[in-house]
Amino acid sequence: MASSSLTERLAHHLARPVPGDMGARARLHLLDWLGCVAGALEAPVAAAVRAMEGGALARAAWLGNVLEMDDVHRMSILHPGPVIWPVALGGDGAPGMDARLAAAVRGYEAVIAIGATFDGYHYARWHNTATAGVFGATATAASLAGAGAETTVSALGLAGSVAGGLWRMRHEPVMAKHWHVAHAVDTGLAAARAARAGITGPRFVLEGEQGLYAAMTGTPRPMRLEDGWRMDEVSFKPWGACRHAHPAIDAALALRENGAALDGSILVETYRDALTFCDRPDPASVAEAKFSLHHAVAVVAERGEPVLADFEPAAIAALAPARARIKVCEATEFSERFPAHYGARVTAGGRAVERIDTLGDPERPLGRGGVIAKARALMDWGGVGQDADAAIAACLSGDDPRAIVALLETWL
Repeated sequence: MASSSLTERLAHHLARPVPGDMGARARLHLLDWLGCVAGALEAPVAAAVRAMEGGALARAAWLGNVLEMDDVHRMSILHPGPVIWPVALGGDGAPGMDARLAAAVRGYEAVIAIGATFDGYHYARWHNTATAGVFGATATAASLAGAGAETTVSALGLAGSVAGGLWRMRHEPVMAKHWHVAHAVDTGLAAARAARAGITGPRFVLEGEQGLYAAMTGTPRPMRLEDGWRMDEVSFKPWGACRHAHPAIDAALALRENGAALDGSILVETYRDALTFCDRPDPASVAEAKFSLHHAVAVVAERGEPVLADFEPAAIAALAPARARIKVCEATEFSERFPAHYGARVTAGGRAVERIDTLGDPERPLGRGGVIAKARALMDWGGVGQDADAAIAACLSGDDPRAIVALLETWL
C-alpha cells in the first residue's frame, strides 16, 4: 500500500488558495441552488420538512434536488450543489462570504474528484450524489473550520466509512432521494466536527482493503488532481427533467426550431444509462415524468421548450398520445462517449439532429443571464417571486451569508 493515501493527496490539493475568479463562479452556483430550493417550496417533501426540528439550512438541504434542476457534473454523474451549499452557508465558525465561497469551491473539488473515480458498477447500484456527497460536504465543513490537512483526512475517513445511498428509491414513489442529500450534509458536518475534536478516521478509506472501492466498485478510475478547480466543469440544468433526458430535449428543440415536423413518429437514440433511468413510456407521476425520455420529447413536440408545468399531472395525461409516437433505443456511439459526454440523436419528419453537449454544459454555457432567469422562474414557481431581487443580490454581490439564511427562514 502506498505511503500516501488518496484522501491525504486530496486534502493537500484542497489546501491550495482559491483564486478570486472562482468566487464569482461559485456565486452563480449558489444562486442556482437557492433557486432550486425556492422552486421546491410547494412540493410535498417541503411540507414534511417544515415539521422537522432544525434550522432553515437543515430543511433546505432536503429541497435542492427535488425539481431535478440542480447543477450536475457529467463525469462523476452527481449533483454537487445540494450537498455543498447547506454546509457552506451554515458550517461552524463565522467566516464572511469570501471564505464560504472558497469552502464551497473546495467542496465541489472533493465531491467531483472522488465521484469521478466511481465506475459503472458503482453507478448501477449506488446514488453517486450520496456516496460521493459525504466527502464534498465534509471538505466544505473542514475548510470553513480552518482544519489542517491531517484533520481533514480524518474527517474524510470518518465520512467515507459510512458512505451509502442505494438506488432502490428509484423504483418506489418515495422521498428517499432527498433524504440521501440531507444525510450527506449532516454526515459531512458531523465528520468534520468529530475530526476537529480529535476523533481519527481511516486514511485509506477509499483504496484500502475493505474500503469503499472494494465494497462499491468494480474497477475504480484514477483520481485526477490537476491545476485549476473542477467547479468549472459543472453544468447548469435549464430544464426540470433528469439530466439523462436533456440531450434529447436539446436535439428535439433544434429540430422544432429548424421547422421539422414533430407530429409523426419520433426516434430518440441515446446512451445506455439514459435508457436505464429514463425509458419510461407511461409515467404515472411527476417524478416519473421527469425521468421519461418519451415525456420530455413529447413536451417539445407539442409545446416547445419545457417548463415545470409540463411535468405535472395534467400535462402527463394530455401528452399520452404524443408519447405513444416516440421510440427510444441505444446508439453505441453515445454509450461509448458517456459519461464524459451525454449525447442523443432525435429523428423526425425525415430529419435528424444530434447533440453531444447540451445547453448548460461548459461547452455550451447557460451564462450569467441564463442562470439569473432560471432562478427567477424557479422562485415564481415556488411562490416567492417577490423575493427574487433580494435573493439574486444576496447571492451574486452580497457580503453577508446571513441574508440568504434569513430568506430561507422566511420560506421554511
